Amino acid sequence: MNFPILTVNIRYENDTVGARQRARQIARLLGYDAQDQTRIATAVSEIARNAFRYAGGGRVEYSVETGSHPESLVIRVADNGPGIADLDRILEGRYRSATGMGLGIVGTRRLMDGFAIESTPSAGTTVTLKKNLSRRSSGLDGASILRIAEQLAAEKPQDAFSEIQLQNQELLRTLEELRKRQDELKRLNRELEDTNRGVVALYAELDEKADHLRRADDLKSKFLSNMSHEFRSPLNSILALSRLLLDGVDGPLNSEQTQQVGFIQRAADDLYELVNDLLDLAKVAAGKVEVKPVEFEVANLFGALRGMLRPLFLNQSVSLVFDSAEGLPAVFSDEGKISQILRNFISNALKFTERGEVRVAAHLSDGDQLVLSVADTGIGIAKEDQERIFQDFAQIENPIQKRVKGTGLGLPLSRKLAHLLGGEVHLTSEPGAGSTFSLAIPLAYRTETPREPLAEIIPRPGVQPVLVVENSDETVLLYRKWLDESLFQIVHARSLAEAREALGRIKPVLIVLDVLLRGEESWRFLESVKHSSVTKDIPVLMITTLDEERAAYHLGVSGYLRKPVDPQKFRNEVRRLTAAQSLERILIIDDNDRDRYLLKHWLRDANVLVMEASSGLEGLAKARQEKPRVIFLDLAMPGMSGFEVLEQLKSDPVTSPIAVIVSTSMRLDAGDRERLSVHAAAIMSKEHLGRDEALHAVRQAVENFLLAP
Repeated sequence: MNFPILTVNIRYENDTVGARQRARQIARLLGYDAQDQTRIATAVSEIARNAFRYAGGGRVEYSVETGSHPESLVIRVADNGPGIADLDRILEGRYRSATGMGLGIVGTRRLMDGFAIESTPSAGTTVTLKKNLSRRSSGLDGASILRIAEQLAAEKPQDAFSEIQLQNQELLRTLEELRKRQDELKRLNRELEDTNRGVVALYAELDEKADHLRRADDLKSKFLSNMSHEFRSPLNSILALSRLLLDGVDGPLNSEQTQQVGFIQRAADDLYELVNDLLDLAKVAAGKVEVKPVEFEVANLFGALRGMLRPLFLNQSVSLVFDSAEGLPAVFSDEGKISQILRNFISNALKFTERGEVRVAAHLSDGDQLVLSVADTGIGIAKEDQERIFQDFAQIENPIQKRVKGTGLGLPLSRKLAHLLGGEVHLTSEPGAGSTFSLAIPLAYRTETPREPLAEIIPRPGVQPVLVVENSDETVLLYRKWLDESLFQIVHARSLAEAREALGRIKPVLIVLDVLLRGEESWRFLESVKHSSVTKDIPVLMITTLDEERAAYHLGVSGYLRKPVDPQKFRNEVRRLTAAQSLERILIIDDNDRDRYLLKHWLRDANVLVMEASSGLEGLAKARQEKPRVIFLDLAMPGMSGFEVLEQLKSDPVTSPIAVIVSTSMRLDAGDRERLSVHAAAIMSKEHLGRDEALHAVRQAVENFLLAP
């Protein structure tokens, strides 16, 4: 029998929040635990939102189905909209619209025990959701359900703010659980600190390790995948409102208010970044893993594995041996995933080998295939079990198995990762004679698109190249924006191989270096830069998420910043580290102290040395002595006017090459402009002069000077 409890009409957007609240209340009254309450509320919220967004409204009916096995809560969401045209593709997970439709339906189906959907253009769409009752809640009769309905009617609906608070509490509980898991990873990192390379490589693999944890906790990952977009809306609002306040749109804030709003904005930024990270983790758990190929040496890979596994190697009766990998060619593939596969092989071998050795080796096969093998003298695996161990959660019964911990996911995951890399995993084994696990992969990962060549790196005239070694295009875009209109040109290298190529073609005034580059680590690159007679004098600014400041300064960096980077701190560090190499001098000739101060302030990001003169005579003397590249010249000055100064500058062979930019508040007629245009590089009005205009004028004047015959 089906006993109705409540019907909620969806006419306004706030009604979707009410439907979610009622779903949580009904689930609580029916005895569902906290996790199931959240799953049910999330599923109702998603489908009700679809009904409002795509059909303009609908209704949500809550009822209890008894007499069947199992008994269940039934929720029907119906609308009279245009129906769903791509329903089959959506249910198969192959359709995504620009608005995200399809993702929510697939996610909702996973959250519930029963899911059915009917959709026609004439009759609209009806979605039926079912969640099985627990044993202690089953056996409800009509009277019990009536009492639940009465209790529900007595409960006052909460407002939208309270609902957001509940969602935040759910997020905090989830984040606390993730924090505990992160603490466990940090404990493991401390055990691996015997070698620096092992620690750095482990940091590079944290996402891969987190993937293993997420697969063991699949329900939580699905919850995050379906809920995270609900957290983005209030966070976007907080960030937008904070920016409005800081920009002073409705009036300036005092210093204390600016600091307080700044704290709010930074906290919201941190939470927004965390929500995005959780989304990325959920994508990995759903199988959306990106292959990030880099060029690396097998010998370096073995060195990192040796450093990471040494602290875990406690059995003195077993030897862990790495054969020499010298002479093998460089590999272009995902080093992090290959390392993860080999770690699974080695850790399994160490677990099930009581005495003897575990040997790690590499050799070429068929010219373009690299075979990495892990051989042990352990218990071996019977032939009938050799395929079963590659199934999820499968484990072989053995006395040793009872003494060691495992999830049964390492080998299945290793095989899937091998397939992603275009390779295969092979096993040869006999009981009592040991096992050999092999990974065969192509020397060069075959991408659908060719490897992107290093961008054109010939510096423009008058600018100074800054080599940025960073695999994130978004980060480099920020750096370019922060140095826009300065006399610096960013040369972007996405890998260490590209960075070495760039250093072979140019000598930058600064290297901006990240530590982790898609599985590569840049410590050895930093060492090579500082030990080379050609590059050792180039300052290095390291910008990373890692807390490795002491090690970085020990290896010779000149500056160190932690991500996320403040734009002004970045510009200050670039100016500080390149000050000794500054090539451009600028002279401001103006009797107005305020105008000189403003222009000097605008030019502070251009990496130039600014000099000042308060009169025409003083300006002529400094121009002859200092020989600046550019002069900003005012026209209306007492004693000697700007017109006279310009004529004397251009008549003197010492100062005639200097580019002169006239900056004046005078109203110039056609005759004045014609007279000035003979010698001035540019004529600018002080009324419209700002930072961007000043920087652009300087750079244009310098480029024109260097390109002149």
